[in-house]
Amino acid sequence: MRLPLTSLGPVVVQNVRGVREEADGRNEEVTSSRSHDVTGSFTEERVRAAPGLLSRIFCLILNRLWVEVESCDTGAVIRINGMSGEPSSADASGEERRVVRVGTRKSQLARIQTDSVVAKLKELYPHLTLEIVGMTTMGDNILDRALSKIGEKSLFTKELENALEKNEVDLVVHSLKDLPTTLPSGFTIGAVLKRENPHDAVVLHPKHVGRTLESLPESSVIGTSSLRRAAQLKKRFPQLLFKDIRGNLNTRLKKLDEKDDYAAIVLAAAGLRRMGWDDRIGQILRPDDCMYAVGQGALAVEVRARDADILEMVSVLHDPETVLRCIAERAFLRQLEGGCSVPVAVHTEVKNSQLYLTGAVFSLDGSDSLKDTMQTSVAADDKSTDAVDERVQRVGVTAPAVPAGAQDGAERLGEDLANLLLSKGAKEILTVARQLNDAR
Repeated sequence: MRLPLTSLGPVVVQNVRGVREEADGRNEEVTSSRSHDVTGSFTEERVRAAPGLLSRIFCLILNRLWVEVESCDTGAVIRINGMSGEPSSADASGEERRVVRVGTRKSQLARIQTDSVVAKLKELYPHLTLEIVGMTTMGDNILDRALSKIGEKSLFTKELENALEKNEVDLVVHSLKDLPTTLPSGFTIGAVLKRENPHDAVVLHPKHVGRTLESLPESSVIGTSSLRRAAQLKKRFPQLLFKDIRGNLNTRLKKLDEKDDYAAIVLAAAGLRRMGWDDRIGQILRPDDCMYAVGQGALAVEVRARDADILEMVSVLHDPETVLRCIAERAFLRQLEGGCSVPVAVHTEVKNSQLYLTGAVFSLDGSDSLKDTMQTSVAADDKSTDAVDERVQRVGVTAPAVPAGAQDGAERLGEDLANLLLSKGAKEILTVARQLNDAR
């Protein structure tokens, strides 16, 4: 039976050297490289022992203290549950290297995005060993229904967050647009990286290369499962038809190219560029045609809020302008109580220390909509950096290096714009849109 360490009081694994006993006619030696108070959270000890009776007894004793022993042979790795440190590995010189496990979805795009984050961390922290752990999420498995009809806010994040909660991984890389505006308790977004082009892109069937949405034949079918895209494009291009299309980028492109079901499909430009498929982009949709999703084009690193060392490590990846833009966008969506089941779109930019946020809500067919723009100053205030509280999250984002005043202003901007649209009838538009989508 394993006993919880809290019931044992402070227990210290002492450095032990030169412990020699005669067992089965052989000298044995047990060494432990460090000492730690195991009433903390997770760490790792390496125990070196000559094979024999004493090493087995030593391992059994540690196991009684709620210690996981991977192996009781020479060089056994002992992980003490609950300590704040992380696993370590030895390099060729025998020097200990900390191991940080990075969770990600298994899709090609997710791996490319995660690899880019890992590469940045390796450059910044060459002493770290970073291991990528791939997982399949609910959103990856459900391919026969539009995401907007599933009714689950964490379609692409839940399994990853479960692994984070169980300490199976130390951080997770997401597309920010997949993360709900309210995170589960105990988690935070520790980094929002510099945003790729957030706009949507049109990918044309090979026989229509060179055209745009405006020049496609009447009644051409456009593939998209996004209510946001469909609502805006139906209003902008009423001569076109819109049809759901599911699957990852590879799957959707295959459906486009190998059949005549679609004249074009609409995808995020950021994903296409990260995949190296810039040549497939036939048209970038400007805000007048189609505003983008909240957080689109930005990558986020989610961590356990209590892991101060991991949070500090990833926080250097924050891009301040992207942080402020995405805080405003996420605050706007949260205040509207929106999600992928309703058509909500945004556009943000920073010019001359002013953050501009345009937000809109649409009916499913785009015939009814509300749209407005507000702005706020995000000029750096020397005093505001001193006021940053590292424990404060703004719509799930922890960014201690970004001035607190600017973050607060961005969050208020999103909330104020949402309240303005709500006062003009946005709630009624979204309620009807949600009901009609559920009934489809």
